[in-house]
Amino acid sequence: MKNYLLFLFLLLIFLNCKKEETIKLGKNVSFTVEKNLSYGNNSEQKLDFYLPKNRGPIKGIFVLIHGGGWKAGDKSNLNYFALSMMEKFPDYAFANINYRLADNTSFILPNQTNDIDSVLDFLVKKTSVKKFSPQFILLGNSAGAHLSLLYGYNRLFDSKYRTKVKAIINIVGPADLRDPNFANYTDYSFVQKHMIDLTKPTPTDITNLDIPNPVFWINETSPPTISFYGNRDQVIPLSQKKILDSVLNTNNVYNRSYEFSGGHLDWSNESNSPFVINSIYQFLKQVNKTKTL
Repeated sequence: MKNYLLFLFLLLIFLNCKKEETIKLGKNVSFTVEKNLSYGNNSEQKLDFYLPKNRGPIKGIFVLIHGGGWKAGDKSNLNYFALSMMEKFPDYAFANINYRLADNTSFILPNQTNDIDSVLDFLVKKTSVKKFSPQFILLGNSAGAHLSLLYGYNRLFDSKYRTKVKAIINIVGPADLRDPNFANYTDYSFVQKHMIDLTKPTPTDITNLDIPNPVFWINETSPPTISFYGNRDQVIPLSQKKILDSVLNTNNVYNRSYEFSGGHLDWSNESNSPFVINSIYQFLKQVNKTKTL
């Protein structure tokens, strides 16, 4: 009997871990949430999925990609911002993801962009069961923004779902790794050594310094992009904004960019977060006028 009761207890714990929850965010705005869904075999390949409840057609899926210098951070860092976004975008689904972090024995690429591709594959299959097939909006901050830009722009990577990226939201992301100002980044030496395996061969006209560099890949087919940079950011220099704006404009890619008051982490504080979210809202309204969801 004791063993049977123990089995029931463990079964209840398992079912509770897998059970959908409902979160209410205000009048007529609620989401079901499934936490820590596995999209791969690695323990770091987890995501939280939020689906609007009692709404009409789903307009798209925001994929949130956390920062942390490519070697730290967690999806929980974006939980509060995700809830604020859901209030503003009640007709969108959200996936807040973890990915395989780099360390002294591994490389950032292609692991982390491959993880984004695996996430999109997981979501395509999951949403097909729910009978909708939206496009994706990649939203990343810092290192997560770099990964968002690189996934959306890089045509060398064999990314299955790159063309399903409707737009990119870049929050304090390094867009040009060759910018001399970026060399002041605290962990720049780690990035140099662990961004990509420099010993592997590349196409003759592309170098291992080009491959991880988002601005190198921009062309007229690149997804619309909105960017935010802090005017006192000591981690990602404001020069990144000017470089990215210039290359996007040269290639006639629809884009918007903004400076906010503060440093690297201040985009999500009480004074800046409403501006960031409202700017994203207006940006996507314009994108929606020219692209079918």
